[in-house]
Amino acid sequence: MFKKVLIANRGEIAVRVHRALRELGIVSVAVYSEVDRRSLHVRKADEAYCIGPAPASESYLNMARILEVAQRSGAEAIHPGYGFLSENAKFAHACRDAGIVFIGPSPETMEKLGSKTAARRTMRDADVPVVPGSAGLASLAEAEEGAEDLGYPVMLKAAAGGGGKGMRLVRSRKDLRSAFAAAQSEALRAFGSDEVYLEKALENPRHIEMQVLADAHGHCLYLGERECSLQRRHQKVMEEAPSPLVDEALRRRMGEVAVRVARTAGYSNAGTVEFLCDRDRNFYFLEMNTRLQVEHPVTEMVTGLDLVHWQVRIAAGERLPFTQNDIKLRGHAMECRVYAEDPDNHYFPSPGRIDVLISPSGPGVRRDSGVYEGWTVPIDYDPLLAKLVVYGSDRAQCIERLLRALSEYFVGGIKTNLSLFRRVLESPEFRQARLDTGLLDRLLARGPVEIERNDEGARLAALAAGVFTLLEPATAGAGAGLAVAGKDGGRSAVNRPATGWKTAARSEAVRNG
Repeated sequence: MFKKVLIANRGEIAVRVHRALRELGIVSVAVYSEVDRRSLHVRKADEAYCIGPAPASESYLNMARILEVAQRSGAEAIHPGYGFLSENAKFAHACRDAGIVFIGPSPETMEKLGSKTAARRTMRDADVPVVPGSAGLASLAEAEEGAEDLGYPVMLKAAAGGGGKGMRLVRSRKDLRSAFAAAQSEALRAFGSDEVYLEKALENPRHIEMQVLADAHGHCLYLGERECSLQRRHQKVMEEAPSPLVDEALRRRMGEVAVRVARTAGYSNAGTVEFLCDRDRNFYFLEMNTRLQVEHPVTEMVTGLDLVHWQVRIAAGERLPFTQNDIKLRGHAMECRVYAEDPDNHYFPSPGRIDVLISPSGPGVRRDSGVYEGWTVPIDYDPLLAKLVVYGSDRAQCIERLLRALSEYFVGGIKTNLSLFRRVLESPEFRQARLDTGLLDRLLARGPVEIERNDEGARLAALAAGVFTLLEPATAGAGAGLAVAGKDGGRSAVNRPATGWKTAARSEAVRNG
């Protein structure tokens, strides 16, 4: 087992990896940009090194600097988290050349799966069902011809990327020119390659992915699926495990295909095979993510396995000590991705100081967070603050428990998307598991929904907003200038950052419930 591991990432995933390393008795090394000097992942780590200014290209994407720190600190391995360098085959090669273990698949496997068009060809040759589509497109004329062959609507996608970047839904020929240019431009900015390709757009599909775990000794298992259909602009917002759509027979078929995908690519470590499912429960290979997924905690909750532990153990050469028959799914789990963004302003990022942070807890509640009260959220990176994960004995209990946890959650000083999850959980479509990738957009198109005045969540949120917002912080006493929520549960109109709040105000709030 490794004695020291460098975490080449930031935020909540860096904290998550640090915790796993601590449990394994491994010294953790953090790296940080100048703007992240006071970040939680820096405070948690055993050692921390600055690697450059705020821009990711000069810090978290600076391969030479990260490898220099790894060698200087004596780290034997690097865990890349997700994003940044986690799917960069060049970085994995550089780690190997430097004698440092990359905690993930081999660079050869990453190269095989890195190009979506190449991966589609490989999987088609292995008899894996693939969504009908094209090869890489060299021109608009090729795109027009390919779209006519497939039939509209079609989806333009970046060949080198994921995460919703470089994707455009095209419903007719007249929209193709502008969508093609926009997809190429976004792909080039995000991934350094403007290659795009076409896929036939499935109507109202479900996005379901299968977690796989493979060691270097030939053992490969599937750990069950995650439902990832709740998306905004092709980016996942909420996930759950298991999927309400999937029964044992379908799980077995999808799992066997996922294992075939991993074996075809020579995969080792933790990875995810993503599928689209149509209305008739036919599923098609979408892509394989060669890294830890943001939504991995829901799989951990229902399997009892720690995926980060096993990433490290596999990278250290250990064999998986269990078989496919040992994998049992128990209960139900859901995850909300909590972002610093403004739902009332087109979900624009909302950087700034977190003046108040009230975190949920209690039975079945887990919060993977990279922030703390008093920290300033920078504008320079992805606005993900934390992941709220809840477990229940079944889906119904999980929903109610998540609603309760959301009613306890308050972040003051910045905007967050917490209100979005309440809307989703209260919608009949979600409760009845009538899910597809367009559901969230349809819910948002309906406009804001008024919350009942007696609603407990609204009352608590209003109380928190009122108690911790001082209108005259420079001159007011502990109780003066407070905008206090009414006892009837009405929402406070005040929505300003709390500054100069007193301990007495907090105590008074507790005494009044």
